[in-house]
Amino acid sequence: MFTSRAEFRLSLRADNADLRLTDIGIGWGCVGTERARVFGARAASVKAAAERARGEGAAGSALVRMGVAGRSDGKWRSVAELLGGLEEVPVGVLDGFPWLRELAPDVLRELHTEARYAGYLGRQAADIHSFRRDEHLSLVAVDFAAVAGLSAELRDRLGRLQPASVGAAARVQGMTPGALAALLAHLRRAA
Repeated sequence: MFTSRAEFRLSLRADNADLRLTDIGIGWGCVGTERARVFGARAASVKAAAERARGEGAAGSALVRMGVAGRSDGKWRSVAELLGGLEEVPVGVLDGFPWLRELAPDVLRELHTEARYAGYLGRQAADIHSFRRDEHLSLVAVDFAAVAGLSAELRDRLGRLQPASVGAAARVQGMTPGALAALLAHLRRAA
């Protein structure tokens, strides 16, 4: 998989491929019974740990006692927030929330990774929603030469290909997120 060429690649990480794709494989019938059982148990553990991590936490001095540096502002933070802001899980957090030690190492690693990406994934989800809302906008009769913010090469390519929609234009070679934003801005001004 060439994730460097994929849109919204934060969601397409190798470390979460099993959680993203095994259910699809089960639906297609290409995942064996034992693998499906193991996957189901792991997915349920990850989901339960994530829910618990969002619901439990600590504030101010309790965090300092746990050895979480720079957190003495008194604000309550969930375990997920704590894990998201740290390179690795400190022993103090493990001591303060002993249930974390009971997690399988791969489940703790997944919980930590998802917590670290949470803010970025939220923004990416909003981008995906926005793109899906706009991808069917018609580009019929758009003069691409008049769109400010497009490179001359991209104006020429769009003029030759005449994509029918924003979604089709997004798939044109050389289309960047900035160029797509310029095209959407042009469409909004023209409307």
